[in-house]
Amino acid sequence: MKNISLVILAILALSACKEEAKEQKQDIVVNYPETKKVDTITNYFGTEVKDPYRWLEDDKSSETEDWVKAQNVSTYGYLDNIPYREELKERLSKLWNYEKVGSPFKEGDYTYFYKNDGLQNQYVIYRYKTGEDPKTAEVFLDPNTFNDEGTISLGGASFSKDGKTLAYAISEGGSDWRKILIMDTETKKIVEDTLIDVKFSGMSWYKNEGFYYSSYDKPKGSELSAKTDQHKLYYHKLGTSQKDDPVIFGGTAAQKHRYVGGRVSEDNKYLVITASVSTSGNKLFIKDLEKPNSSLITVVDHTNSDTYPIENVGSKLYLVTNLNAPNKKIVTVDASNPTPENWVDFIPETKNVLSPSTGGGYFFAEYMVDAVSKVMQYDYDGKLVREVELPGVGSAGGFGAKKEDTELFYSFTNYVTPGSIYKYDIKTGASKVFVKPEIDFNPEDYESKQVFYASKDGTKVPMIITHKKGLELDGKNPTILYGYGGFNVSLTPSFSIANAVWMEQGGIYAVPNLRGGGEYGKAWHDAGTQLKKQNVFDDFIAAAEYLIAKNYTSSDYLAIRGGSNGGLLVGATMTQRPDLMKVAIPAVGVLDMLRYHTFTAGAGWAYDYGTADDNKEMFEYLKGYSPVHNVKEGVQYPATLVTTGDHDDRVVPAHSFKFAAELQDKQTGNNPTLIRIETDAGHGAGTPVSKTIEQYADIFGFTLFNMGFEVLPSDTKEKVKG
Repeated sequence: MKNISLVILAILALSACKEEAKEQKQDIVVNYPETKKVDTITNYFGTEVKDPYRWLEDDKSSETEDWVKAQNVSTYGYLDNIPYREELKERLSKLWNYEKVGSPFKEGDYTYFYKNDGLQNQYVIYRYKTGEDPKTAEVFLDPNTFNDEGTISLGGASFSKDGKTLAYAISEGGSDWRKILIMDTETKKIVEDTLIDVKFSGMSWYKNEGFYYSSYDKPKGSELSAKTDQHKLYYHKLGTSQKDDPVIFGGTAAQKHRYVGGRVSEDNKYLVITASVSTSGNKLFIKDLEKPNSSLITVVDHTNSDTYPIENVGSKLYLVTNLNAPNKKIVTVDASNPTPENWVDFIPETKNVLSPSTGGGYFFAEYMVDAVSKVMQYDYDGKLVREVELPGVGSAGGFGAKKEDTELFYSFTNYVTPGSIYKYDIKTGASKVFVKPEIDFNPEDYESKQVFYASKDGTKVPMIITHKKGLELDGKNPTILYGYGGFNVSLTPSFSIANAVWMEQGGIYAVPNLRGGGEYGKAWHDAGTQLKKQNVFDDFIAAAEYLIAKNYTSSDYLAIRGGSNGGLLVGATMTQRPDLMKVAIPAVGVLDMLRYHTFTAGAGWAYDYGTADDNKEMFEYLKGYSPVHNVKEGVQYPATLVTTGDHDDRVVPAHSFKFAAELQDKQTGNNPTLIRIETDAGHGAGTPVSKTIEQYADIFGFTLFNMGFEVLPSDTKEKVKG
């Protein structure tokens, strides 16, 4: 067992009457729990790799449970002694406490919308009769009533075509496993038995008769960590038992895929089936639902592209694809002969990445231009109608509606602008504010600037840096560098309450658009995958070096943060360049790169990572950056707060457990290496607001404390350096 004693730097306490501050000192002693080592060894292509903490992978073990409890005692013993942690929590709660309203949508005779009054743990669904005053809206479905702790969340909702029946999914404790309940929307009564053991699924209705959904067979062993490999598409007909739901696709060896999805076209004519072996690329099939017992028609028979239908007019299909078009395009083809050689360009590929939608009889082509939105409206002949005038520079989304609608609602946000909802007249192109939040934050006091910097190999990478106006570039500003860099995910500007509190305290928030993401299309994504994954880490390191070189911050005031694949990013960066930052916050990270594919649906991430079983070259490459395998004796790592959830069945918490154990065993110097394990929480989605606020208070408190900062009362919105 290791003990470290940290002397808190002088804390300046500012009284209400601004009396002279007095210096306070106290010691925080961290008693790390004992973590046993076992002689577990795996041979990869002739190389033996020790895995002393593999026993922590057993989430059903009482030993693992005891270890989790002991680690949390140690971690909270430290966090509880940060003097301004409660002030941060209070400020987060105060700023979070404003009404948040989602875009309205019509189903049957009603208009629905999601709303959170402020600090509700989960968003509530409201509705009013379409055409009546929205002020008459009533509560339709309140997930906050599912349990007292707010840890059962809504995992999706889908209405029948006539709007009279709702299928909604719930997640318990943050798990990806779902249950589906079926409700009569008039009486708000549950009308059937609950469907169970549903995972990675939408719910798509065929008329008003039933819906398609997807799941795996329940795994043997732990449902939170055991491998799930064969996804299947089912059809549930109302009035029947789930055990009688037929498998529509995925029940045979020839149809074995890790991810299968089914969706019915808006006109009920086609069932669209996508089938994938990884998170990138899909096969595509359609079935004519107007012809009983019709066979599946193959559209794309390989997984070398991402292709899906966005619309159809009769048998004319409109497909979105990146096949031979890395930035995506829309093509048309007849369903009778839909294979790629028959495709005709409808909206051709451009130099910017396309994310299209439809509504009111038009196509809306949203483009990312250096990670910010530009939206073009086209008619069904492919003629450009107009460029949509957006409220500013940032991220716009939600340009979708039913074909008969005459208006739609879209959202707009950026790093300093809280998300607002705009009503858009589809015919005229006129926008007007529909919902603008009233929040205790003034965007005019802050600025966001996009810069471009050179990575290690010379590649130009964009980064948006946000902070208070008038910030002094003295190299001593607390800075969070946040990144992801994977799975074709794009980090576009969006407002965060937590980040607003960070910036109030004088903090800088910087987000680079790393390779591996989707900001510049498939080529940008592929440049950060498998044997090119180091590009992502190099891009992140170069971003940190840019911020330091330009005197925004320095290594003593820099924190790096990311979650999931971003947790891997943080883990790899801190083990490769521990000198570069003062604080590291890897959240729900993929940290054991030799075994990630053996848990739940992890094998589906192989497009991005490759696996240690592929070949010797891939094994050695993964081992070369795997955070769990690259913690070294005699190295001083940054102050580290690993965060995870005990119900995370996407990136199992064993990744974080093993990484924390390695750090605690090998850390040199006085920087703490702690792990914060949230109970009854998963990968992040559906986390109650109360838990989220507590987590950010801990993260910001830990970060500022280890940088030697005193956070003053939040109403001063100042900072003092220790």
